[in-house]
Amino acid sequence: MYRAPVDDITHALKAVSGLGEAMAAGRAGDLGEDLIDAIMEEAGRFATDRIAPLHLPGDRQGARLDDGDVTMPDGWAQAYRDWIEGGWNALPGPEDHGGQGLPMSLAMAAMEMWNSGSIAFALCPTLTMGAVEALEKHATDELRATYLQKLVSGEWTGTMNLTEPQAGSDLGALKTRAEPVGDGTYRLFGQKIYITFGEHDMTDNIVHLVLARLPDAPAGTRGISLFLVPKFLVNDDGTPGARNDVLCNGLEHKMGIHASPTCTMIYGDGKHGDTPGAIGWLVGEENRGLACMFTMMNNARLAVGIQGVAVAEAATQKAVAYANERTQGRAPGWDGEGMSPIVHHPDVQRNLLTMKALTGAARAICYACAHALDMARTGTEEEQRFWHERASLLTPIAKAFSTDIGSEVASLGVQVHGGMGYIEEAGAAIFMRDARIAQIYEGTNGIQAIDLVQRKLPLSDGACVAAYLEELDGVLATLRTSNDTRFGEAGHYLETAMADLRAATEWLVGRMAEGDKQAVLAGATPYQHLFGLTAGGVYLVKGALGAANGVDRASIARFYAENLVGQSSALRDRVEKGAASLAAAGEALVA
Repeated sequence: MYRAPVDDITHALKAVSGLGEAMAAGRAGDLGEDLIDAIMEEAGRFATDRIAPLHLPGDRQGARLDDGDVTMPDGWAQAYRDWIEGGWNALPGPEDHGGQGLPMSLAMAAMEMWNSGSIAFALCPTLTMGAVEALEKHATDELRATYLQKLVSGEWTGTMNLTEPQAGSDLGALKTRAEPVGDGTYRLFGQKIYITFGEHDMTDNIVHLVLARLPDAPAGTRGISLFLVPKFLVNDDGTPGARNDVLCNGLEHKMGIHASPTCTMIYGDGKHGDTPGAIGWLVGEENRGLACMFTMMNNARLAVGIQGVAVAEAATQKAVAYANERTQGRAPGWDGEGMSPIVHHPDVQRNLLTMKALTGAARAICYACAHALDMARTGTEEEQRFWHERASLLTPIAKAFSTDIGSEVASLGVQVHGGMGYIEEAGAAIFMRDARIAQIYEGTNGIQAIDLVQRKLPLSDGACVAAYLEELDGVLATLRTSNDTRFGEAGHYLETAMADLRAATEWLVGRMAEGDKQAVLAGATPYQHLFGLTAGGVYLVKGALGAANGVDRASIARFYAENLVGQSSALRDRVEKGAASLAAAGEALVA
């Protein structure tokens, strides 16, 4: 059973992400270590005691659809009510609308624990948090007054409606239309697919944020607007009123996250209401909906990265526990009676340490990204721009590297379990099934890689990525001058990886300047993994330097550097030399 790793999480927050430095510099308001510890301790208790026990039963029972209504698995609605009564949904919410106004980094750390308990449970508030930010920044005062307090508290939940059958990543192809009524409202008609928690019975209203086209909208992404469409229209006293013309027409039968209803939503088929058309309100400006929605999507991408960390942590705990219980063979040096627990076998140790090290590296990257988002809200205009660009740089890495790690670590967890790992009753396969979707939704990891190399490397003419790499260099310089023997050859391997990352960065920037798009796109994914692999290793060193229990942390950092970071030279080679073979072999795939 999962137990929230509160010590590891608080250490990563305070000693790795940058939050500790911000507190020391007086840039974290009234936030102190005692408050962080108290929040994380209570969040960990709820994740361990209330959410985690729902995971396996919820997966087996799943969400159920009957005539447009979705029923959640047994116990889920009550757990959700207890969760919002505890104030957890309001943790990062704006204080003007009932939120606690705490840093995004604390919210993401708590979100890791919710997701480790059950990704399916945590998906619901993940989308609500994004809806809150989108409405806070782009909605009218009237819409904010009507909806934000309920969304911030979690009393109502939010969704994000982008995808259509013919319009996946290419949103320019979407067809859902919005017709103005003349009274400030619109009637929407269309179909959306893959809508997470588009329908459920945990709250008495659901607020859909829907991308659609106005009648005179230009073609492509320039003609997309954003609309707020509630499941129930809201009465003057703020209570849910008449049912809107919104219908859940189907649930996807998925590989994992079975307790999270992934819905096909129909807008305007005439089932509900006197007149066909789902009533909605414009959010932001006409034909600027994609920009509004990206406010929601960027936070969602970091939250999905946290899912990768969370499932990796849960899978690691499960595998370590099993390896200590399962006996098989006699490990080298085993002097006990009978067979030794498999945790003593070097190959099993290698798998477990790989799982633990990759989890810690991904956690550090995600927390650093969340901290950058927090810092972008304070300070001078120049400081805010610096941190906004830092968050923009780290977001695709946090999303893609961490979710790749989630799947890799979950797969290793099945391997540690051996044949039992392939049997559902053992409880290891669920992590592998749950993890796989995170590499796909909120922009596939290939799209994240393209975003990184084409949009994020050029930020401030390259000064953004240069400053980040210099910061990582500073950590390695501290390691070098410490002469700390606990780290073995970690400094050497990480300095080599940094050289590979710099060379690959310069090569990609050069190809972009020459307009060689084929080479840039071919190298994007290996570059992204090189970036995450290197940064994660440096962050593990940073967390171990000077830590009270630094022996354990240093041994993990050393293992990571000496066993995993050596991939950097091969990844650099793929970035710089892989395009030609990819193009040549790719032609054979074309029908």
